[in-house]
Amino acid sequence: MKKYLSFTLLIAIFSFVFPPIFPLRAESACDAGARISPEDKAQLQLALDACNKEIEAQDKLLKNTTQQKVGIQRDLNALAAQINKALLSIKASDIAIKGLKDDIVNKTLTINELSEKIDREKESISQLLRKTNEIDQSSMVEVVLSQKNLSEFFLDIDSFNSIKNSLRDSLNSIAEAKTLKEKEKGILEEKESKEADAKAEKEVQKRAVQKSEAEKAKLLSITKNTEKEYAKILADKKALSAKIRAALFELRDSNGIQFGQAYDYAVRVSQKTGVRPAFLLAIFSQESSYGKNVGACYLKDPATGAGVGMNTGTPFAKVMKPDRDVEPFLQITSELGRDPYKTRVSCPQSIGWGGAMGPAQFIPSTWMGVRGTIASYLGISMADPWAPLDAFMAAGIYLRDLGAAAGGYTAERNAACRYFSGSKCSASTFAAGYGDSVISKATSIQENQIDKL
Repeated sequence: MKKYLSFTLLIAIFSFVFPPIFPLRAESACDAGARISPEDKAQLQLALDACNKEIEAQDKLLKNTTQQKVGIQRDLNALAAQINKALLSIKASDIAIKGLKDDIVNKTLTINELSEKIDREKESISQLLRKTNEIDQSSMVEVVLSQKNLSEFFLDIDSFNSIKNSLRDSLNSIAEAKTLKEKEKGILEEKESKEADAKAEKEVQKRAVQKSEAEKAKLLSITKNTEKEYAKILADKKALSAKIRAALFELRDSNGIQFGQAYDYAVRVSQKTGVRPAFLLAIFSQESSYGKNVGACYLKDPATGAGVGMNTGTPFAKVMKPDRDVEPFLQITSELGRDPYKTRVSCPQSIGWGGAMGPAQFIPSTWMGVRGTIASYLGISMADPWAPLDAFMAAGIYLRDLGAAAGGYTAERNAACRYFSGSKCSASTFAAGYGDSVISKATSIQENQIDKL
């Protein structure tokens, strides 16, 4: 009995001196998922599904908590729910990555095996073609005058037919292997994209945990006797939000507007298109950073597409592509009552043509394809590429069509690359640099501006 009491007392003392960082709880599905083998796909999927349910439960708890009366305890509870949700999301990402890594390795091995098979068949075809060429070069006279008898001659004919059949089989084998290889490469690319998305989401949640923990520590340092200090923190948050909304958000070829207004535009567009507001704002931020030469040209010759610099009068040969963009540009400016030869468009860059219009920098022919949808979504009679809200909606519609509405790192990055160059990021290092910059801006806008509003 004394031993039992001593042991209990020891445990109590240990718990008091070394309290757990988080309350002890039963092992969750996310925790269990960490021990599952990557080869056990079925169990990994079950763990991931269960983990997502836990995240949904924490999200519901978070929403309920934020509806309670404002106070230190309410905010502490909300932060605890945010931290738990973020930690569960990190574990869910780990489970997803674990399952994908094994798939990626297997797909890579399959692709390598198919490549080796294609190389072997190509070598076989080369040998068969050499043998065929040797037989073709022997004329009938050479065969008759040779020392071969008739049976040997027909044996050569049979050999020739066999070679032709082997050639056909090898060519078919290569075609099948190439088709299968392309299919496997497509699956591999999809797996790699999912892994990249999971890793990006994991990093976002890690930063969320760090911020929430810092905020929680700050609140815990406030005692019940210092409610005035807490009121000051709330006031500082409101002031920061107002400052963010009032920050100028400069748009290309238009007057600067407040970030708050730009954000409201982005939210409105997101409701129609599904494109994330932060990503849409990042596109505009990226577009505005090219400098003074962008949007500083006038069209002068509609027949050739030539023009001049707005400020310098410098001639430019490729201000607008005549067979693609001049006619729709003249139609757009006419309908809006603009002088087409005094309306600013982008100057040509080192590659390609200029002629892009307004804040979203749409070329006229592309604008014609989306303007009807813009007018319908905004409830207006005619869309204007130089009006900020219309430009936001145009970019949102176009980015949605490029895949950005799917969300996630890969979908948004490739949409940005396509917005810039017409092809996905892997097709061009130049486009990839643009996509990376947009994603970086979107992360900063989301975490340092939108989340603080």
